Amino acid sequence: MLTWALIFLVVAIIAGAFGFGGAASAAASIAQLLFFLFVIVFVVMLVLSFMGGAAAT
Repeated sequence: MLTWALIFLVVAIIAGAFGFGGAASAAASIAQLLFFLFVIVFVVMLVLSFMGGAAAT
């Protein structure tokens, strides 16, 4: 999931350099969404691992 966020970040930077405003904003929005989704999953897994090791596995 983090890989997809980085790919969309690179696409947004390249599109911004070439002046494609719509494509850059779309790729940046997708990268931002994936980043926050990754952070939420990380926090949930962290909480589950503190609550009980067997539940997180």
